[in-house]
Amino acid sequence: MDAPDFKALLIYGLALAVSVLYFRARQKKDQSPIPAIVGADGPISRFLAGVHFLWRGAAIVARGYSQHRTAVFRVPILFGDWFYVASGPSRVQEMASAPDDVLSFNEAIAEATQVNYTLGVEILMQPYHALVIRGILTRNLGRCFPQMRDELVHAFDDVLALNGDEWKLVQVQPAILQIVARTSNRVFVGLPLCRDPGYLKLNIDFAVAVFLRAQFISMLPDVLKPVLGPVFSTRKSSRRRALAFLGPLLEERLEKERQYGRDWPGRPNDLISWLLELAEGSQRTAPDLAMRILTVNFAAIHTTSMTLTDALYDLAAYPAHIAPLREEVASALAVEGWTKAALGRMHALDSFLRESQRLGGLGPFAMGRKVVAPGGFTFADGTTVPRGALLIVPADAVHRDEAIFPQAHVFDGFRFSRMREAARGDDAAGDAADVGGGGARRTATHHMVTTGPDHLVFGHGRHACPGRFFAAAVLKALLAHVLLAYDVRAETPGMRPPDVAFGVFRTPSRAGRVWIRRRAGAEHL
Repeated sequence: MDAPDFKALLIYGLALAVSVLYFRARQKKDQSPIPAIVGADGPISRFLAGVHFLWRGAAIVARGYSQHRTAVFRVPILFGDWFYVASGPSRVQEMASAPDDVLSFNEAIAEATQVNYTLGVEILMQPYHALVIRGILTRNLGRCFPQMRDELVHAFDDVLALNGDEWKLVQVQPAILQIVARTSNRVFVGLPLCRDPGYLKLNIDFAVAVFLRAQFISMLPDVLKPVLGPVFSTRKSSRRRALAFLGPLLEERLEKERQYGRDWPGRPNDLISWLLELAEGSQRTAPDLAMRILTVNFAAIHTTSMTLTDALYDLAAYPAHIAPLREEVASALAVEGWTKAALGRMHALDSFLRESQRLGGLGPFAMGRKVVAPGGFTFADGTTVPRGALLIVPADAVHRDEAIFPQAHVFDGFRFSRMREAARGDDAAGDAADVGGGGARRTATHHMVTTGPDHLVFGHGRHACPGRFFAAAVLKALLAHVLLAYDVRAETPGMRPPDVAFGVFRTPSRAGRVWIRRRAGAEHL
């Protein structure tokens, strides 16, 4: 064994040993009145319950939800901690409206990603990139759509590499990762960098590295995190690699702004320009801008790719949806052409994606909040969650609740478009009797980007995902292209590849495959 391997093993062993000792030292008999799912009174039983949660997390949360549909319950996680799970629409609304100095979204994100070590404290403390995504990017979706459309067409051709109209068995998730990364980065950094294999690999790998390193760092005692956190983090090395790709471009753009101001001739309408509209002081440097671009990619690529992978699995497994969706897409394009306005006409496609999200999602939980108020957080009924606890919502159990969604375990791609049509009919009747009946608000509740206590994929409240409008545009454009340009079918008829679940995380199968071929005449799209 060479020296670097020995050093790494020594560090891992030391960290694990200290973590276990710390875990044992902090165990106390649990006195909380909030009910626990999978009881764990002592150190060993709680540890075993945490291990059990890793493999059966979704089932444990579903059991807790069925027993405490409008209450708060707890599920154990490793090393003596708990998730406090709040059920019921009123509790979701209370959490969504709580001020940040009582329930902190930022603290929950910081803990989940160990942001100080994986992304950098400035990403959390000065998140101007999130304001760019929520505001400037969303406002520019229409202007950026032609570039998105051009890139996704080339990306599908390059990545799928189909031979004429022959069927090809495609491993979906790796292909979709490349396509989504290219399409997104056409808007973020433009040509030619959005097609550079090394740059794309960096951004795809960075998200995986942040996730894995954060999980390990989170198990360390707080006293060891400043020592070992930087050792396990790839932040500095990833930023160096990012600057190798982005550095010259960023320096050129900074110099242009120094010479000509913000409205210089030929200024690209991309993420770099938008970041520079809000960046101040030390933020206006190539290293800071590169880290912001990595962070935006971290948030965008994998979540969008997993959603589209789920949708393709569902499209292949439930082919009765294909003809109606294809007809809707063609009809919208006949009126609007390949524009963002056309996407707005694709109500059935929007419904299909929302239904795929409902039964997919990223895991059993959503809306994580850290309780930071000194006295804890008290719900209206008097239930108090202690300070320092992670409070969360059982999203997957809600999405599969028969009382909310009839035949909740059945995939029905047109479920939400029918609900929109029904709401529109009710609105028309109401408006006839009472002008100003609020119909637009009711029909809007069934869009894929609309959050609520029964649709938690993007969270809910003022901290709902700021990039969901961009993600929805990308997803609808990609899936519309698939419907018109390709035929798809399941590798095993009527079956979709099984999901992979571990603890609080769920992903579509990375190994899953579907058959794809180019449709006749698709080369003219």
